[in-house]
Amino acid sequence: MAAAILRRARSRRHHPSASRRRAHAGPALVSGPRLRPGHHEPAQPRFSAPHQPRGAGQPRPLTPRTPPSGPGDQVAAGSGGAGWLGSMVGSRCAAAAAAGTRPRKRPQEEEMEPKEPSLLWAPAPSLGHGSDPGLSDSEESVFSGLEDSGSDSSEDSAEGQDGPSSGDGHGRTEKTAGQQAGTTPSERTEVSRAQGEGGEDAEDSSDEEDVRNTVGNVPLQWYDDFPHVGYDLDGRRIYKPVRTRDELDQFLDKMDDPDYWRTVQDLTTGHDLRLTDEQVALVRRLQRGQFGDGSFDPYEPAVDFFSGDLMIHPVTNRPADKRSFIPSLVEKEKVSRMVHAIKMGWIRPRRPRDPTPSFYDLWAQEDPGAVLGRHKMHVPAPKLALPGHAESYNPPPEYLPSAAERQAWEQQEPGERKLNFLPRKFSSLRAVPAYSRFIHERFERCLDLYLCPRQRKMRVNVDPEDLIPKLPRPRDLQPFPTCQALVYRGHSDLVRCLSISPGGQWLASGSDDGSVRFWEVATARCMRAVPVGGAVKSVAWNPHPTICLVAAAVEDTVLLLNPALGDRLVVGSTDQLLGTFTPPEEAALQPARWLEASEEERLAGLRLRICHGKPVTQVTWHARGDYMAVVLATQGHTQVLIHQLSHRRSQSPFRRSHGQVQRVAFHPVRPFLLVASQRSIRLYHLLRQELTKKLMPNCKWVSSLAVHPAGDNLICGSYDSKLVWFDLDLSTKPYRVLRHHRKALRAVAFHPQYPLFASGSDDGSVIICHGMVYNDLLQNPLLVPVKVLRGHTLTRDLGVLDVAFHPTQPWVFSSGADGTVRLFT
Repeated sequence: MAAAILRRARSRRHHPSASRRRAHAGPALVSGPRLRPGHHEPAQPRFSAPHQPRGAGQPRPLTPRTPPSGPGDQVAAGSGGAGWLGSMVGSRCAAAAAAGTRPRKRPQEEEMEPKEPSLLWAPAPSLGHGSDPGLSDSEESVFSGLEDSGSDSSEDSAEGQDGPSSGDGHGRTEKTAGQQAGTTPSERTEVSRAQGEGGEDAEDSSDEEDVRNTVGNVPLQWYDDFPHVGYDLDGRRIYKPVRTRDELDQFLDKMDDPDYWRTVQDLTTGHDLRLTDEQVALVRRLQRGQFGDGSFDPYEPAVDFFSGDLMIHPVTNRPADKRSFIPSLVEKEKVSRMVHAIKMGWIRPRRPRDPTPSFYDLWAQEDPGAVLGRHKMHVPAPKLALPGHAESYNPPPEYLPSAAERQAWEQQEPGERKLNFLPRKFSSLRAVPAYSRFIHERFERCLDLYLCPRQRKMRVNVDPEDLIPKLPRPRDLQPFPTCQALVYRGHSDLVRCLSISPGGQWLASGSDDGSVRFWEVATARCMRAVPVGGAVKSVAWNPHPTICLVAAAVEDTVLLLNPALGDRLVVGSTDQLLGTFTPPEEAALQPARWLEASEEERLAGLRLRICHGKPVTQVTWHARGDYMAVVLATQGHTQVLIHQLSHRRSQSPFRRSHGQVQRVAFHPVRPFLLVASQRSIRLYHLLRQELTKKLMPNCKWVSSLAVHPAGDNLICGSYDSKLVWFDLDLSTKPYRVLRHHRKALRAVAFHPQYPLFASGSDDGSVIICHGMVYNDLLQNPLLVPVKVLRGHTLTRDLGVLDVAFHPTQPWVFSSGADGTVRLFT
């Protein structure tokens, strides 16, 4: 009989329905009620306590199985030897499932345990006697004391005294209706005593038990009809918490609990979990689309697995496929199908397009019912005027013009004539010649119909005061120079040029009296006067703060002067820098000659001479202080020369001329050179050696040029009393044309730090304007004139000849034809 039971167990193990029923069977006690065929409970772990150590005498934890349910099984279970064997196996399985890990028993207990099978093995009632056949598995669990799974029941309080937590009480009070009906009080006492022994180890555990669901990757909706949601590590059921709170209680909890926003529900256990700060930070990183690990670098440098060098050996030596040199049968079949389709006429070539153009009448549907006619703002096409008596081939005598009227008509402009033809008289219609302007008038009529924007314009009554732009008040745009502070007197002739030292302490001025004077800005004291033997056309202080050098243009020579003012270390380093030059062995052909100064000239402050052979009209420095550009009063492509101070090298950057050059300027930020001729300003890229942009100032004669410190805007003055502002990012046409002066403009200048620019004119005035350039490309510059400064007297119809701003203060210097230099603060 035992062999028959083993064979039936082996056949059930290989049978699909039996394996499925075994997979869904819960960890109920062996002596519990039988499940109905076809109704299964969700899956639970194969072994009840996989992580508990097993002693030598401890029985191996097995998966509890459903007791036999058929009549034959009952007979087999109730027979002598097989029933004893089943009771022994069932008692061990029940003890393992109920107690989890039990302490090792003494040999006497192991011998006595099989002799009392009635303690843990009660005869299970059949479906017809012990239970209602209409009850489901969940209803049986309700009747077996599982209804109050989440609350404290009487059995929990009675049997939970031996265990540390209510979860152990739930595991120990798990009895089905069959157990309660088939056990005696003595048997219950014995079972509780056996379960109490297993609870002694639970008292040694920690205070908070780690409830972990071990059902694995199983859909949780399988447990919707059951009071539990899975099984813990010991094989006990994890019951769903009772949620009897309504929405009002939940709202009060939300208002009272400060950690409500970080509380989530664990679907595997049903309990509420409070997220830690690290978990909240992880969720926020995932919501922003970032990586979960905050230390992960997504932009780490990539590793090139293959180098770009050509190697001798190939990456793979795999021989070529056979299909690479054998005609494809699939392609042969496709081609044959296409040939057959062409033969049958299924595939036809495309029809060639008709090259003849198609004409249509643009005004064919010119009626009130059309779409354009229903538009409110639509104006219909104008009708041609009907011919009058003047168009007749035999007009009345009063329409025929006289000789004086014919001569006056011929002298008028075509747009001012009342008639675009002269009336003539013919004897008959046959003598009328062809009209010479017929095709021209028809073409103009078509252009009028096609290009004229025929839309009704609604005239709006606008107050002229509203059209004037609202400019800010000048007092809101301070600081700017408002009054004359100092007058620098010493020159005997008109002062043509000015230049300020980079620190703002010294001022250099050049005059037609043949001298260059150096002034102290704060006291208006002349520190040094250097005679140069000719009229000084231009003077420029080196902008580099560690170089004390001034360039002066005198006739056809550029003089490099060391005024020996300020820091002695800077003065000494400048002479040392000029003395370190070693001439090359073979002198290259240059458009200018570099000459050393004599000892007498060195005592006067002269260091170098650059001779050009043509009169020099302007000299200007690059921002770094090593390059210098000069303008020569000559014709041809050598009007502009660029000198390099460190190598004493000169070069002509242009191969051809585009007119008489008036002014040049270096871009303050980018490698650009701006060249202003009489009618245009050209922007050249020095590195690419190409023309970048050509600006049209719309002036008759450009006289001066200045570039904004940011480099995106520039202003130029002209002899026709215009000041033109250009936005290099906007257009090649002027952004704004200012006509504040009454006479010719001689000089314009930008302030290096403040949003100010100034212009000097022959009317003897200096106009200060506020020019704010915004970083926002969508906002145009704000140009507001704020002050008119007067002080120079007109001499030989000349007024202010040059203006320059202080490097750090809102001060402006002006030089005039009256031989004075004035400071306005």
